Amino acid sequence: MINNQLQSAVASIREKGAFKADIALVLGSGLGNFVDALSHTTHIPFADIPGFPLSTVEGHSGELVHGFLGKVPVLVNSGRVHFYEGYTLEQVVYPIQILKALGASTIILTNAAGSIREDYAPGDLMLITKLMNLTGNSVYPLDTEPDNIFTPELLDTVNQVAQRASVPLKTGSYAGLNGPSYETPAEIRFLRVKEADAVGMSTVHESMAAFQLDMQVLGISCLTNYAAGILDQPLNHEEVMETGIRVREDFAKLLSDLVQELSI
Repeated sequence: MINNQLQSAVASIREKGAFKADIALVLGSGLGNFVDALSHTTHIPFADIPGFPLSTVEGHSGELVHGFLGKVPVLVNSGRVHFYEGYTLEQVVYPIQILKALGASTIILTNAAGSIREDYAPGDLMLITKLMNLTGNSVYPLDTEPDNIFTPELLDTVNQVAQRASVPLKTGSYAGLNGPSYETPAEIRFLRVKEADAVGMSTVHESMAAFQLDMQVLGISCLTNYAAGILDQPLNHEEVMETGIRVREDFAKLLSDLVQELSI
């Protein structure tokens, strides 16, 4: 059942254009340039959508975009909100509910993440094969979270597309923490023991919400820095942004080729 706020948001969005597509994307920190590859775009600031939470984080432009990649229509949330910004879980996943209500049946969630492995370097892209929810919060009861949120057939498709596009792609587990501070070296040692490959502050709740909505779910991380304690240097958000800029052409190519493949 679609609630009144969601119904109002969808109606407001559709007043501004034909916002409908089977494929939706959420673009993380510094990764919004994918929108530049789209044609016939319509942009709506998140602030103009009823009930939509607003990002306070640098690198999140904060708009819903409808456009075409070739002949394929797509919906894009350019930016996201995080639990650490003071929002409730319901607010964090509300944008995913809107994408579903606009017709999306497949969602590609992207993020900037810290690498826990020394052989996964900043600038690498990582296909998420497993989520580790370490936030202490869940859109599910914590003892009923599903083991396999990401659609196995789509994981195979992403690897095939990356190989054809000559875009190197790692695979691994993504550990989601609350933030907003970066993890301590001790926490990273703990995550290594738990066999996490990357760590971040988003994606976990969005993925689970999309899975609950019967969407096909994919997650791809841009590894923008080594996690705390891997190198003897402090972490900073500028490095995250700089690495996102450096690899954005490969990322945009992978996403573009993937959308085309999924539309066949």
